[in-house]
Order: sequence, then C-alpha cells, then structure tokens
Amino acid sequence: MSGLEGDEGTAPEHVPAEAFGEARELLVKLVRIPSVTGEERAAAAQLVDFFEGHDREVWIDDAGNVRAPGDDGVLLTSHVDTVPGDIPVRVETMAAEAARYGGNRPTDSDEVEVLHGRGSVDAKGVLAAMAVVAVRTGASFIGVTGEEVDSRGSRHVVADREAHPDAVINGEPSGWEGITLGYRGLLAGTYVATSESGHSSRPENNAIQDALDWWERVEAEFAHDEWVPVFERVTCKPVDIDGGVSEDGLSVEATMDVQLRVPPEYTTDEIREIADGYLERGTVHWHDRVEPVMMSPRTPVARAFRAAIRGEGGEPRLLRKTGTSDMNVFAKHWDCPMVTYGPGDSDLDHAPDEHLALDEYDAAVRVLERATDRLLED
Repeated sequence: MSGLEGDEGTAPEHVPAEAFGEARELLVKLVRIPSVTGEERAAAAQLVDFFEGHDREVWIDDAGNVRAPGDDGVLLTSHVDTVPGDIPVRVETMAAEAARYGGNRPTDSDEVEVLHGRGSVDAKGVLAAMAVVAVRTGASFIGVTGEEVDSRGSRHVVADREAHPDAVINGEPSGWEGITLGYRGLLAGTYVATSESGHSSRPENNAIQDALDWWERVEAEFAHDEWVPVFERVTCKPVDIDGGVSEDGLSVEATMDVQLRVPPEYTTDEIREIADGYLERGTVHWHDRVEPVMMSPRTPVARAFRAAIRGEGGEPRLLRKTGTSDMNVFAKHWDCPMVTYGPGDSDLDHAPDEHLALDEYDAAVRVLERATDRLLED
C-alpha cells in the first residue's frame, strides 16, 4: 500500500507514469481535490486546466458548471460534487477477488490496483473518463454542480442552453458493462399541523397523531406485494419529524419531512394528488419534484453502448435505478435519447470504503470512447 505523496494532482511515485496514462492521472487529481456540494470550485478549476491543456474552449458558468462545448452530436456530462466524507486517497494493490467491481472483471489479472477516496465511484471515475473522451473525440462536455443535493447545475444547463444535444451520456456508476435506462422520480414535502394543547389523557388527536395518521394512510395506499420490483413501486419514506408543545404552551405542533419515490407509470402531480387526498388536518408544502424517466433500449445511444461493451469483451446489462439522477432533469427538458453510464460498484456510493478498481476504470474509458465515436459518426 502506498499513499499519494507529492504535489497535488501528481500520480503516486510507485506507479510508473506510462502505467497510469492521462486518464488515470486526471482521475487521481480529481479524487485528491475535495469537492463536497457547494465547494466544487477547485475541482472545476482542475477540469478547466485539463481542457485548456488540450486547446479546448472551456469556462465555468454562473452555476459553477464546467462547460467545454464541442460536437453536440453527443453531450458527455457528470457531476463534480460529492457527499461529505474524508477517505484517505491512496492506490492499493490487492487481490482481484477482493476488489469490488460493478459487474464482471474486465481483466484476468490476479492482482489489481484500486483507488480509494471520496468520489472515486460517485462520480469522479466517470467524470474523468468523460473529460478524456471529450478531448479524444471532440464531443461536448459539461461537469455539473450540486447533483448530490438539488441538481442546481443540471437545472441551470437546461435553462441556459438554446438547443438540446442530439444525444446525452450522463455519468453515474453502473459498472463498466452496465447501461442505466431508467430512474424513479422524487416528490418531497413537509407536512405541518397544529392542534390545541390539552391534557394527554384526552382522546382527541393532537397534531403529532394527525401527522402519523396521514402518513400511515399514504403508506397503505402505496403498499405492494414483495414480488413487485422496487423500481415499479411508489416507496414512502419519512426523513425527519419534530413535534411537541409550543413555547407559549397553547398548542401542539408537528412537522414531518417526507419523500415519495415515483416509478415511470406515474407523474409527481398524480402522486401529490393522491397523497393530498388523505389529508384530514394539516397541510403539506411540496417543495421538490423530479419526474421519473425510462428510456428505450432500442435508441441509438443504447445500441452504441451495447456494441461498445461487446467490443471490449463484456456482456451488456440493462439497468433501472430506484433513485434519481441528473438524467431525470435532462429527460424532462430535452427530447433526445440518453443513457447513464460509468465505472464502479454503485453499492459503494457514499460508503466509507468507496473505491474504484483501475482496470474497470480503464475499460470504461475505452467503452465510452467507442460509443461516442460511433454516435458522432452516425
């Protein structure tokens, strides 16, 4: 095991430069720079330096996004920000069987190099790969901000661009053989209720009970048998609750933050209408809506990735994710084919042991380049 000593952004001394190559070197540089949501500026500057070093037009826009326009036959885009978490950045050689892959291993080697660090999987692996492929192919590139919190970067992009690209490749970990075609949507809100204070022996509901009763009715409405795939369910999750007697002692107050994940058979408006229909007391302020997305496996983008993965000796896997991503935002505003792709095991997203096998990263770079070249040639 060895740390990454030396100047910021340099490859570890124990790894020969020719073994790392430009793609690995950029990955290590980006992972070494902390970029928790709201603090992406330094990592964005590193991407600007990379594109300027290849004589590409590039700038940072008002939302902090890195914009490197090119051939809009393909837009390569992933997010610069990460969740919090201090994971020492290091490259470790380990037995291949002990390394975590997002599917099958792309090589037969007994030992592999693994990069540890926050963002190595989510999503600096694919972010670095996309920047390198954009330079090699001439495709457009955008590194967006805020994906882990509110997707402010992608929302700014769709509002700012006059025309959509011909195709979008969004970057999130899917495993080097995985192609993500769908994401559930999100409806988030805050329930608020107030009731008169009184002795706890009284039988009437107080505001806390009103909140719990409403949520129980909502959960019952969307209950499913276990055989229904999670992607096809509306799942309900309370994420915060607060309640008690007010400071003046005259009322009982309750607030509850809730999230409902929305499968493609619904819109967020339909789910909101159903949830509101169970309100007997109290109100809900719905403050975040992200529509679900499901792309066809027969689009030119999906076909290009299947061919590219097979060209690298892999077996393509078509995926549906139960969360959300910036692909939801792009799909709502742009009428063009898209997929989400990226190296790494998505179970390591936000995890304390987040790490990326570098042979999987190499394979993903090759797949991205093959797929992008094919789309730009068509």
